Amino acid sequence: MSDIEKVKKLREATGAGFKDCNLAIKESKGDLEKAVEILRVKGISKASKKMSRDAKEGVVAVSGDEKKTSIIEVNCETDFVAKNENFINFVKELSEINNDKNSNLDELKKAKMNNGNSVEDNLVALIAKIGEKITIGKTKTISNSTSKNYHYLHTVVKDNLAKLAVVVSLESKDNSDVIKNFGKQLSMHIAASNPLALESNLIDKEIIEKEQELVAEELKNSGKPEDIAKKISLGKMNKFKEENALLTQPWVMEPKKKVQDIIKELSINDLKIKEFSRIKIGE
Repeated sequence: MSDIEKVKKLREATGAGFKDCNLAIKESKGDLEKAVEILRVKGISKASKKMSRDAKEGVVAVSGDEKKTSIIEVNCETDFVAKNENFINFVKELSEINNDKNSNLDELKKAKMNNGNSVEDNLVALIAKIGEKITIGKTKTISNSTSKNYHYLHTVVKDNLAKLAVVVSLESKDNSDVIKNFGKQLSMHIAASNPLALESNLIDKEIIEKEQELVAEELKNSGKPEDIAKKISLGKMNKFKEENALLTQPWVMEPKKKVQDIIKELSINDLKIKEFSRIKIGE
């Protein structure tokens, strides 16, 4: 095989430019494997320079089945790259591995991909090839032995990739179409309403404290008597908790009712929402 043919093969394998491939072939004295390694090392230095830039675009991928479902966010700098075939193929394979590794980020990065290289090495190679910062964002795996998972994708990019994904886990012995329909609708509701927790008492304490600070600051210079200000503050905080807890949110498809009212109307005694996850790109 001539050096020109080797350069061509190296370009096809790595996606690197002609000049870089030509130099790598010369440096490796024609050894293709060494040339790939040379480009990979160079790619790391190129990638490190890109990692200081913002990556707020990308996709969220869902994988698994109704018993075990995972979501993973992969970020890049531009929406153009989010639709790139190499990026999409990487995220699809990564999504399956993430489900296998139960969203354990350390295990995920070390896991081998189909080409025999680790996720971490493939990520570096992809950054070098595409020329943008690419990072693995939020991940979540929902697996409950007594429940079934339902998911919803909003603004689908391709197949199981979207800009926003929701997984919700419902527990019930009932396996009717009523439950299945509710699971789909509830996923859509979560996508639209972005609840912070299932119930108000489960909302993160830091979020509650921050909101309390904002309310206090708002009322600080209102000139209202202290006892009135306290009542207003309490009312605002109760409203905040109600609007951000899934069970007490207005049902998107019938806003005069709350989610917990819809559950009661279904008349399925053992129906419970076990947990849910909502991941939106760049959020």
